[in-house]
Amino acid sequence: MNKRVYGVLGIKSVMSNWNADFSGYPKTISTGEIFGSDKALKFPMKKMWENEGEKVLYIKSLKIDESKKGEIKVRPKSLKERYEELFDIEDLKVEKNQQNVLENLFKAIDVKNFGATFAEVGNNIGITGAVQIGQGFNKYEDSNVEEQQILSPFRDSKAKDKKKSTNEEEKEDANSTTLGKKIVSDEAHYFYPFSINPKAYEAFVSMGVTEGYTENDYKKFKEVALVSATAFNTNSKIGCENEFAIFIETNEEVYLPDLTQYIAFKKKENENDLISLNMIDLMIDLAEEINSIEIYYNPYKTEIKPSKEKIASKLDKVKFINIFTRKEV
Repeated sequence: MNKRVYGVLGIKSVMSNWNADFSGYPKTISTGEIFGSDKALKFPMKKMWENEGEKVLYIKSLKIDESKKGEIKVRPKSLKERYEELFDIEDLKVEKNQQNVLENLFKAIDVKNFGATFAEVGNNIGITGAVQIGQGFNKYEDSNVEEQQILSPFRDSKAKDKKKSTNEEEKEDANSTTLGKKIVSDEAHYFYPFSINPKAYEAFVSMGVTEGYTENDYKKFKEVALVSATAFNTNSKIGCENEFAIFIETNEEVYLPDLTQYIAFKKKENENDLISLNMIDLMIDLAEEINSIEIYYNPYKTEIKPSKEKIASKLDKVKFINIFTRKEV
């Protein structure tokens, strides 16, 4: 691939929790601003690739272990075990050819896109990914965190000792089902910056371990970038969906900043979402260096500012596309 790509991926979260911290609340920085990590965005991408039959190395997988005492336990596989399973290797310890290891790593679609840190059994390999994704900050200022009480269908098995208590409330608690809670954002809109630099793999291409980052690799990334959050329907992610994306393809020597700093979000009086693209002047100034611009959004709920007519009048290389139907708007 002989071009660079810059862009933004927008994720909408309604009564869901796109990326929780260890306390269960949406992740925040010290100022209280909500954000989602790049890992939160990459995970549904990897799951979608895995479901499509692609080789995905850096994803949780489980195995059943039997101890010497006969205990059966389910535990996550180590990176070594995952590598051996994925590439049908009996034992990584006996692999003396590091070139073979590199060739295998580049066969994994997540490594081909995001790179890898592989420090296992005599192999210390670092690959800087062609695709780099930043942190996704919530641009909606009126986001609130909601706590929902959840009644479990089971009582706490550890509460049986309370039955012996003389305290009537404790006795009642011992016979009651337990309470839990679900923490969500009422509404949040995350915007992630990303860039793709095919030249990141030049050294590995010269070594003969990969053909480099190709148009087909880009096509596969683009597909999951547009739909994987919508497709990933877990209990906490059921209200999350891909709502926006912009892909700007440029010449190889163009270097653009984090484009999310030029994006603003607010609600209109008619309850529609308004996404302001304040990088249009920058795109006009670089028009000769830009090959194409594709803007994907939800035309049923979202409005773009400036209007698509105004943007199109200044940039003839731009397309506006329905993010669900993939048809031009």
